[in-house]
This record gives sequence, C-alpha cells and structure tokens, in this order.
Amino acid sequence: MKVLVIGGGGREHALVWALRRSEQVTEVVCAPGNGGIAEMARCVPVDAGNLHEMVNLVAVEQPALTVIGPELPLAVGVVDELVKRGFRVFGPTKGAAQLETSKAFAKEFMQRHGIPTAAYALCVSLDEVRQELGRFSVPVVVKASGLAAGKGVVICETHRQAEQTAAEMFSGALFGTAETEVVLEEFLTGDELSFFALCDGKHAVEIASAQDHKRIGEGDTGPNTGGMGAYSIDGMVTPAMRQWLLHNVAQKVVDGMRSEGEPFKGVLFCGIMMTPRGPMVLEFNTRFGDPETEAILLRLETDIVDLLSASIDGTANELMIRMRPGASVSVIAASGGYPGKYASGKVISGLAVAEDGADDVVVFHAGTAKKDGEIVTAGGRVLAIAAAAPELREALDKAYAALAKISFEGMQFRRDIGYRALREEKA
Repeated sequence: MKVLVIGGGGREHALVWALRRSEQVTEVVCAPGNGGIAEMARCVPVDAGNLHEMVNLVAVEQPALTVIGPELPLAVGVVDELVKRGFRVFGPTKGAAQLETSKAFAKEFMQRHGIPTAAYALCVSLDEVRQELGRFSVPVVVKASGLAAGKGVVICETHRQAEQTAAEMFSGALFGTAETEVVLEEFLTGDELSFFALCDGKHAVEIASAQDHKRIGEGDTGPNTGGMGAYSIDGMVTPAMRQWLLHNVAQKVVDGMRSEGEPFKGVLFCGIMMTPRGPMVLEFNTRFGDPETEAILLRLETDIVDLLSASIDGTANELMIRMRPGASVSVIAASGGYPGKYASGKVISGLAVAEDGADDVVVFHAGTAKKDGEIVTAGGRVLAIAAAAPELREALDKAYAALAKISFEGMQFRRDIGYRALREEKA
C-alpha cells in the first residue's frame, strides 16, 4: 500500500522509518518532509497548516492510508475533511484534538470526568489573572491555552513574574500570536512520565511509556523546549501503575470524549506528574510525541500498519502491541540559541559516519533541509539521535557515540538524558 505521512519533523522521520519496515507498505510519501526523510520517502511540498493544500494532496496521491504527524493539521480539521471524503486517516478529529489544542478545554474536560489534574484557573484577561493569582502559592505555572510548539508553559517564581508572563501571552509578545485565554496552574512536583495509548473511539490500549527532558539545560534547568531528549525502559512504571493509568486516565478520556459526541481516535499522549498525592495529568497531546516517538518506535515490534489500522477500524482492543525488551533513547541536537532565536542554513557534517557500523542507532532528522547537495539546519531542533540496547546505559553510550561524529556550527545538546533512571539504578 501507499502511505502518506503529513509533517516534516523528527517524529515524522521516525514514522516514515517504521512504515518503510512494514511488509504491507510499498511506497511512502511525506509532505513536506525534510532533508533526512527525503532519503527514504518521496517528499512533496505542502503547508501543513493549510487545509485546502493537504486535502488536495491526498486527493491527488490517493494513498491507502494517511498518517497525521504534528498538531497543526489536526487543529485545522484535516482528519474531518479526509474522512468526509472517504479516506482512511490516522488521527483525531478537530473536536477531539481540543484535548491538545485548548488547554482550557482539557482542564475543564478533566474536571467533568474525574481525571486527576492540578488545581487551575482559566483567565481571559489580565484583570482575571490578577484576581486569581492570590489563590496560588509560588512557584505558579502559567500556560498559553493554545498551541505553542511545546513551549507554552512558563514556571514563575513570583506572582509578579506570573502577571508579566500572562501579559506577554495576551499581547503576543511571548509567542508571536496573542492568546485569548491563559491557564494558571498549581505547580506540581515529582517525576514526569509520558504515557502513550492507542485509541479507537471506544478502547484505549497501552503502547509504551517514556520520559522526556523539556528544559534546555542539564539538570533540568533553563527554559522549556519542545523536548531535548527522551528515554524508554522496561519497568519505568509498575504493571499495577500501568493499568491504573490506562483505566483512570486514557480510558476515561476515551469514554468521556465519546459521551460528549467527539470519539477520540489516534494516539493519546498523557503527560503525567507522579506526585506524592498520586499521578496527575499535566497535559494531553493528541498525536505521537516528539522526541519520545523517535525512542519508542525503535522498540516497537508490532507492524506499525496494524497499529494504525486498529485505531481507524475500532479494533484496538484486539491488537497485541509488542515492544522489544530493554531500553531506547533519543538525544536532540539543537541549533545554537534555541529555544530562543537561532540561525538556520548551517552545514551538518558527519551524518554518514554516525550510523555506519552501529547496531540499533538511527539519526532522525527534525529540522533539516537539502541545499546545494548538502544537508543544512532548518529548525531549532535539528536531529534526534536514537539508539536501542538491552540496558539504558548502553543505549545512551551508543547514541552519544553517534552524536560525537556529527557537527554543525552552534550545535547544542544535553549530556544527561536519562540521568534520573541512571541515578535510581545506582541507588
């Protein structure tokens, strides 16, 4: 079958890589793709935020399956339009994707359906922010309700900083687009967990768990990013906790969305904080996460086409999802200056030798392009170096050994991915 993947980041490269490994797939097309994806799929230029362009592309290509990678196409309703035209497409409708596209919707949804989450206040003006802030101790979390490329969360140490942050969100000074709603949230402490479930409108089935490193600096310091690396290991959570998360978070979401007339199909990413009071939901994503996907798909033994089809066909509960035992990691190489301003067009060297002779190591391209026959940087997060091994330490060693062979001007990366799990192993 021909499969079309919409998107052009590291997550989409990982999806294309997994699809190419399926015996059911004869051709993969990616739109718009990137410099690395172009090595294994036919790339077609498209604006992933333009509904008309995406629908026209599917009409022209006539794929047997369309896979939506990033959040923006979901937000503009591409799934709704493709399903209306009879195409098989993996991902939630615009209404169901509100779990990610509107943090305000997600918080109120969790409250309606008894899903544990932090105390919060929804504010549509700076006056409301000032009125509500007194209810929160510091630090306090200020969130943009809409999409902000994984960077719409600011942890504020004072009420004054929180008020200023909210003001910059409302004005558009912080992210370039003005927010109409801001969420104030109780600051939670504990270990974060990314819990992924496959959903088919009626059922939620566990795929895997991972842990993301959001902060730019080692030791989890500095501003939030879209993610600087992730790891997935056996025993990340106990079997009992996995079942609890499946039934008390993921399945409750599926049941709740169905009851509200917006059946949820696709991947549900549950961002969980394991607090002393128990697991609490930080956020939902309604698609494969990034950079967790680059790590998780290295361990996926089930044919990815079977996984995607089960979501579309309503048979997720009949699917046995098999994950390779052991550990997998992804380490992000980012542009200098990220998550702030950064320059693009820097030539990347060492890509060919990074994977050469290395077992279970894949360099996924996130923000790259081809220019004059060379691969150059074209984004904040440039590459995701992924590796798998029986043990976490070995997987990390493989990833960092490959990363050491790659260079571009201003390249930055964290050297402590997986440090919490390594610390627990020593303890």
